[in-house]
Amino acid sequence: MGKNLKGRECGKGICQRKDGKYAARYTSKNGSRKEKHFDTLPEARNWLADVQYEEKHDLTAANSDMTVDSWFEFWITNLIADLAPNTKRNYRERYRINIQPVIGTMRLCDVKPMHCKIVLNRMEATYAGSTIRQAYITMGTMFWAAVMNGMLTKHPMNGVRYTKPVRAVDDIKFLTVDEQEKFLEVATRSHNYRQYILLLETGLRTSEMIGLTWDAIDWKKRTLTVSKTLEYRHGEGIWLAGPPKTVSSYRTIPLTTRAYDVLKMCYDERHIRKESELLSQILEYVDRRTGQTKYLCMRDLVFINYRTGEPAKNSSYDTHLYKLCDEAKIKRFSMHALRHTYATRAIERGVMPKVLQKLLGHSSIKTTMDRYVHVTDASLTIAVQQFEQATVLAG
Repeated sequence: MGKNLKGRECGKGICQRKDGKYAARYTSKNGSRKEKHFDTLPEARNWLADVQYEEKHDLTAANSDMTVDSWFEFWITNLIADLAPNTKRNYRERYRINIQPVIGTMRLCDVKPMHCKIVLNRMEATYAGSTIRQAYITMGTMFWAAVMNGMLTKHPMNGVRYTKPVRAVDDIKFLTVDEQEKFLEVATRSHNYRQYILLLETGLRTSEMIGLTWDAIDWKKRTLTVSKTLEYRHGEGIWLAGPPKTVSSYRTIPLTTRAYDVLKMCYDERHIRKESELLSQILEYVDRRTGQTKYLCMRDLVFINYRTGEPAKNSSYDTHLYKLCDEAKIKRFSMHALRHTYATRAIERGVMPKVLQKLLGHSSIKTTMDRYVHVTDASLTIAVQQFEQATVLAG
């Protein structure tokens, strides 16, 4: 039994030092010694009880000296290597900008809910709710993996919430019928006109359109199969092929006449287009469904930049779109808004949400319902006309 400076018993493993602090000591099963100093006796007793409980119930962290920085790199490199490149990029960005400055150098086992809450609080004033949600998801999945692998005994995000609302459905940008007509009238003179038409007729993601190759098109069945993506990694200065976003994103889409005609025109002109040496590359990627290595031959890409002979970057599409929007005198939008517009038109024209889910490659019908089954002015007008027509027929 240890004693305090007045000679009173403090309890087994605890004693008071000459500077007044209480030293708590414990020797684990493997012979390693733990010691920690506290200002009060209750704090020392609580700590000693905790480490004894963890030892008894085999809850001791596997590596208590690992920092959050070290765990993040291990986690993103080894445990989630099969995630989509965009998802991992988002994780890295949120970690580097928002999470790392607060807890990066801390020991993994020392992170508490209050530290995670500080990360989110610091983002409140300057970030959108959707970005804060990304940071929340990054910390949550990273620390959950640490719990599952015995690196933590408790999840430090327990009880942590963010309060800023994520973008509402009404904030998802899509073109009204009038805006779509104005945009297409101006876009007719653009070298990217066919790409815009294809997105409005199929709802492809931009990376799926950029990575589209001729073997994905079945001219007899008039279908287009989505099985890969292509994106430019600005930080590394390279093109990267990859699988679609999720397993559900693998899909075969029947082509509308307009989409078919656009692709056929591109195919007929493939031998006279300018092609850069860059197109000699063959990129590897892993099929998300089978784990097998697949290849994307860049020379087989359907769409390339008419001036450079290289694939057009996602960012360059957006930059060009802004100019067209200004010319058409409509609010600026990005390439992804064309996918939203396709989905909105589909719902307005009576396509069932479950069918639209398959066409868009959504994993969950909830995603489709939440994002696209919204009430537009056009759908309200159509509904009233249908009601009125039914009333007249009934009379």
